[in-house]
Amino acid sequence: MDSSSPTWLQRLENMHPYQTLIYLGMFGSGLIFLFMTVAFLASVSGKLYSFTFEMPLSFIISTVIILASGYSTSKMQVHFKAENVRRLKNSLLSTFFLGLAFTILQFIGWKELTDSGIDFRGLPSGSFLYVLSGIHLFHLLGAMVFALILVAQYAKREKDGIAQLIMLTNPFERMRIQLFAVYWYFMDAVWIVLFVTFLLVF
Repeated sequence: MDSSSPTWLQRLENMHPYQTLIYLGMFGSGLIFLFMTVAFLASVSGKLYSFTFEMPLSFIISTVIILASGYSTSKMQVHFKAENVRRLKNSLLSTFFLGLAFTILQFIGWKELTDSGIDFRGLPSGSFLYVLSGIHLFHLLGAMVFALILVAQYAKREKDGIAQLIMLTNPFERMRIQLFAVYWYFMDAVWIVLFVTFLLVF
């Protein structure tokens, strides 16, 4: 191994503070989801035999939507490289509205769970369904708020050629788009894992 190659700790120290914050935040969130999922699996064994449980249709639809949002997020970096601020803004808006649709479907899914006899106050395993999906939604809402902030900023720069040029040549702006995409992909992956876990357990 080349002794001159930077270690992972040195690479971490050389990161922008925003990058460090996001990556450490994702790491911490990943641990929370891991521990909560393990606790959920431990609580669910043999305790829902009395329920006729079916995966809420809203959860299934929301899974398709969150995958679609991952595609719209991927287009953001393409439009940034192509220096097309209008399409970049539109991709952000598409991602936001898909996230909003996902949020609405989550609430509908919780209503479906309640109607099927699994409520927040019931069996621990039933409560974990709400807690896990709720924590995920809370994390996703943070990204949606940031998306709206970026949309507002880009809408102002869209009409100013000089402001666009400054933005598109600014490494900080490129980093913000990349960090948003990484975080959104992380939220996509977490939901897919949760969804597959719910399917396998029930």
